[in-house]
Amino acid sequence: MRWSSKPKIEKEKIAKLAQDLSVDTTISKILFQRNITTFEEAKKFFRPSLEDLHDPFLMKDMDVAVERIETAIRNDENILVFGDYDVDGTSAVSLVASYLKTIYSNVSTYIPDRYGEGYGVSFKGIDFADDNNFSLIIALDCGTKALEKVTYATEKKIDFIICDHHKPGPELPKAVAILNPKRADCYYPFDELCGCGVGFKLIQALGKSRQQSIADFVPYLDLVAMAIAADIVPMNGENRTLAYFGLQVINSNPRNGIKAIIHQTKKEVLTITDVVFIVAPRINAAGRMKHGNYAVELLTEMDFDSAVEFAAAIEIFNADRKDLDKKITNEALMQIIDNEEEDRFTSVVFKEDWHKGVIGIVASRLIEKHYRPTLVFTKSGDKLAASARSVKGFDVYNALQACEEFIEQFGGHKYAAGLTLLPENYEKFKTKFEEVVRNTIPKELLTPEILIDAEIELSEITPKFFRIVQQMAPFGPQNMKPNFKTSAVRDNGYGKQVGADKTHLKLNIIAGADSKTYNAIGFNLGSKITEIQNEFDIVYALDENEWNGVKSIQLLLKDLQ
Repeated sequence: MRWSSKPKIEKEKIAKLAQDLSVDTTISKILFQRNITTFEEAKKFFRPSLEDLHDPFLMKDMDVAVERIETAIRNDENILVFGDYDVDGTSAVSLVASYLKTIYSNVSTYIPDRYGEGYGVSFKGIDFADDNNFSLIIALDCGTKALEKVTYATEKKIDFIICDHHKPGPELPKAVAILNPKRADCYYPFDELCGCGVGFKLIQALGKSRQQSIADFVPYLDLVAMAIAADIVPMNGENRTLAYFGLQVINSNPRNGIKAIIHQTKKEVLTITDVVFIVAPRINAAGRMKHGNYAVELLTEMDFDSAVEFAAAIEIFNADRKDLDKKITNEALMQIIDNEEEDRFTSVVFKEDWHKGVIGIVASRLIEKHYRPTLVFTKSGDKLAASARSVKGFDVYNALQACEEFIEQFGGHKYAAGLTLLPENYEKFKTKFEEVVRNTIPKELLTPEILIDAEIELSEITPKFFRIVQQMAPFGPQNMKPNFKTSAVRDNGYGKQVGADKTHLKLNIIAGADSKTYNAIGFNLGSKITEIQNEFDIVYALDENEWNGVKSIQLLLKDLQ
């Protein structure tokens, strides 16, 4: 691990903000690091308001999209809500379809089959729309690059409204409206919405044109928060406001499908991290193992008992996904070792029978072991399909763009992408991808980095300090849970390895003359037991531990040396 401190900020500025907010300078410094530099900005940060959400009509084509939907309603047209099979896509479809059904009845949903149709807008989906007399398709979390498919639909007299957040190519499809804040000609004030977030802006605009208030849309925010968490978009600006209120809905009055999943997990209060690691994988499991329709049925189910049945089926998919994920990860790791690829700048592995639904997870797992840009390929029809994942600071989408000559199709983000290529191009692509990464990645990015927000003494961790740090949630990219460094601490002699295979480290830490001990847990740091005999430095986040009904502050160790 590389320990890096965030850039220094002028002490005078930190002191002034601390004074204005009546907080200590460490809290002030952490706020500055998040570009919160004034009392007003801090107020908006700590007390988000739905009134701060941007006017949806600021988004390019929003007026056109709303008018086309209203025309469809007036003319009694059939509307098909189409979306990708992951959490963002299925949440977006559930959100837009469930809202439209409150104002109009001729609305259906369509999720493409991961294996039969692949990612995004499909010819099969358009044929389905044509066969069933749909004249308007609203595509969510996909469509920005679907040039041929939108043209194909137009020939069949089917209009498209695209709601997406993926990077556009040099040309846009000839759709009626393309809602995508990443369009070069779109000046919407926040361009990091997820697909479901763009879908939310669409229904917000429809509601606004029908004299509905933002309060009418709060019940939909559980879906938006789930998509924001799962798609790992920046947790700042509008996303943070949507996630903040969405999390409140999840914990107070979620829709039946989410309630059924929470019911199974026996969790009482969910954090955004729980949504990422408990709720989202189960929603994703439907599209990975069976079909994304299961997720939409779960998320739109009005009867709780039926939702519990759907959730039970999805629980089985998730268990199967975990087994496959473990098996394929082991096989992929063996390939890397067998091929003696330790000195490479990339990991590219392939086996034709790997399950297409879990290769993205496997790519992430490989990065945990071999920290470098990673692609996991499997056979998909007569082509090879891959999921790409990247390391912090490196844009894998740009790297794939540099290998375009060997790729049939690709799309995605800076840190996660998907692609297909012809089998005969696999070796050429693998060579080119390695060459591109080797020539463009700064060497230090191949070592995982821990960013330290502030160096503090343990005595600074008061209940008030901890409470303010907790109020910075929900955490995510651009607003990560703060990491602290404390130097020259020691264990009180009772430190030990814990967990079934002794992989974790449990310590009771003391510092300086302070006789107070601080409970600390370091997941996957069990091997560091040899480093705690003398004084050592720690990097950690703050967490709440509950034992026998008693809550206490715990240090969540990230690393020690």
